[in-house]
Amino acid sequence: MSIRGLVFDFDGLICDTETSSFATARAIYAEHGVELTIEQWQDRIGTHGRHWLADLEAAVGPLDDFDALVERRRVAHHEQLLAEQALPGVADFTARALEAGLTLAVASSSSVAWVSGHLDRLALLDRFSAISTCENGVPAKPEPEVYRRALAAIGVDARHAVAFEDSPNGITAAKAAGLRCIAVPNRMTSGLDLSQADRIVDSFVELEVRALGL
Repeated sequence: MSIRGLVFDFDGLICDTETSSFATARAIYAEHGVELTIEQWQDRIGTHGRHWLADLEAAVGPLDDFDALVERRRVAHHEQLLAEQALPGVADFTARALEAGLTLAVASSSSVAWVSGHLDRLALLDRFSAISTCENGVPAKPEPEVYRRALAAIGVDARHAVAFEDSPNGITAAKAAGLRCIAVPNRMTSGLDLSQADRIVDSFVELEVRALGL
């Protein structure tokens, strides 16, 4: 079966936004004498889980400065991300995919503004023909709708596409939409069960476009 399109998750796959997301939340918890573990955080990755302050409030009670904490952490998270570049192999792999005549899309549980803003910062935005996100009532992964919309936007049947994901929620969504899926875990997801994926690699450096089945 020939491949015509590739659909990528964004957070933790193209750029490591997840490490700083966890680190800045953990710092807020520590200020209140509560430890936020990676295990608590991991079930939020790739989807819209409970609010990141939920476990803190469960431990210490309602927070009078809830909104201020949310904003302070948001600013810290965004500042840290400015130092993050595309993950290893992403730039070369997407360039080779375009040269091979493939159409690229993003399917993300984040917002269009978030994804497009970071892709622009990374000088990768023009490589993607469509960005499908979980806004305006579109359910987050592990529901498959965001992938179905990405495929519709680029005019590629799921049988002719490959998805790239870093989390179980994302893999579940991609497979439910009928795509083959390659998992590329990051520091936050490398210990999770990614066995639903058709293949697992350490980074995009290991992948050859021609080996995808063009």
